[in-house]
Amino acid sequence: MKRLALVAILSTMPMAAVAQPFTAVNRLQVISLSGTTFEVIEDHGEGARGLWCAAAEYAEDQLGARTADQIYLKSPRGPSASGAGRVSAVFTLNDAELSEAAFKSYSVSVRNAGQTLPVGHAIQFCKDYILELKDF
Repeated sequence: MKRLALVAILSTMPMAAVAQPFTAVNRLQVISLSGTTFEVIEDHGEGARGLWCAAAEYAEDQLGARTADQIYLKSPRGPSASGAGRVSAVFTLNDAELSEAAFKSYSVSVRNAGQTLPVGHAIQFCKDYILELKDF
């Protein structure tokens, strides 16, 4: 009986690990939608900088993106693709998936599909959440 319970527990562990969303340094959750497309769930009153931070951290940590790689806003802030009742923005590393032409902007937003930032630029927004010893 104990052996059967152990087998049942161990067989469900890989599925549980896959279902877990990535949590960025700013506590925003990122959910993979496909190989290079992912959704950042809006929460904690975070704005555009927070969403781009989470997207960049996910791109680096989970997808192996380099600092020079581009992140594209595939779908602007709106209803979540992965769960009802949530708000999110969908990002991609593949510009071929965009429905709008890619563009760069001086201001950071999650309102216009196609906006792009280098991973290295977007990851700088995460520094807002890192406390350093000199800050105390």
